[in-house]
This record gives sequence, structure tokens and C-alpha cells, in this order.
Amino acid sequence: MLPKSIQKAIDELSRLPGIGSKTAQRLAMFLLRDNKKLHRDLGEALIGLTEGVHYCSACFNLSDGELCGICADPLRDHSLICVVSEALDVVSIENTHQFKGTYHVLHGALSPMDGIGPNDLKINELIDRIKQKLSDDSASLELVLATNPSVEGEATALYIQRQFMNFNFPESKLKITRIARGIPIGGELEYADYVTLTKAMEGRQIY
Repeated sequence: MLPKSIQKAIDELSRLPGIGSKTAQRLAMFLLRDNKKLHRDLGEALIGLTEGVHYCSACFNLSDGELCGICADPLRDHSLICVVSEALDVVSIENTHQFKGTYHVLHGALSPMDGIGPNDLKINELIDRIKQKLSDDSASLELVLATNPSVEGEATALYIQRQFMNFNFPESKLKITRIARGIPIGGELEYADYVTLTKAMEGRQIY
């Protein structure tokens, strides 16, 4: 039997996604053998997750202030809003260095099987944000729906599109686009599924 303090550490570590009991045991033993500085640094970092990180008041991305660095940047294109499911999706898109607009993080996707509906996401906040921006007669926006190409992601994108269609915004004021889907770089056609091939054909461009 292990001491209660070590077993408690193992139990807590094993609650993390992707961490099984064996991995949790190895991590606990590593922390036990390591010097106290790592314990202190790790503890302070974990506390900082709840005390130092907030949601951006504009886009709901993770931030250490009222606005995230992207929303606060005057050089970003604030007429271009990319809607993503999770904060890590922002990181992925930013790593391409190709998108110069802003974001809106939903913090999930519609999933009736899991009890996740529109009110559980930041969809109403998105609608309010767009309506406020378009209250200026001279304003125009492009909304890029970049939710995952999964059943839940597609349902979320379709729901958002239909919500804005109900407001009858003219296309000159609000353009809604969807990220392209198709064959990945390095992929082979014979291994692609029917839906992926269909989307690739529908999204073909002039070469």
C-alpha cells in the first residue's frame, strides 16, 4: 500500500484526459523524486489557471485581461470574424499566419446526445455581437464558420447560419462563409470516404 498522500496524487492525476493509472503512478513518482522547485512552480501554474485566466469579453477566447491580444490589436481586421468551437482552434489557425481577422469561441458544439444545446454555447453572444456591429449603417462583416467537419460541427455551423438568416441581413452587410473541406495534403483518393470526396468536388477552384 502506498502512503495516502501519494495515492491521492495518483488518483487526481489519473482524472486528467489521456492519463491512465500507470502513467499517473509514474508522474507521481517522478514528482516525488524531483526537487521542490518543480512542485512549487507546477502548483503556482495550476492555481494561475483558475485565478489568472479569463474569457475575453468580446470573443470569449482565453485571456489574462478583459480583451485578448487579438481583439485588442488595432491591426487585425475586425470586420472578419472566425467562429471556432474551442480556444485551441484559435491557436491552430494562428499558427498558419494566414488569417488576419478576429475570432469568436463557442466553447463546444451542438450535441443533443450529450445534452449540449444552443444555450450551452456562446451562440447568443455571437448574435448580439454581430447585431451590435451591424447597427452601424456603414459596417459590413464576414462570418467564417470554422467549426469541425464532424456531425456536431456541421450541425453547429448550420444552426448559426439559420439564426442569421432569420434576421434578413443583406449579403452586402453580412457574408457567411464556411471553411473549405476536402482531400488532405498527401492523401490518396482511393482511401477518401464518400462525404470527403463529395465536399472536395463541391469546393473545387480554378487551377
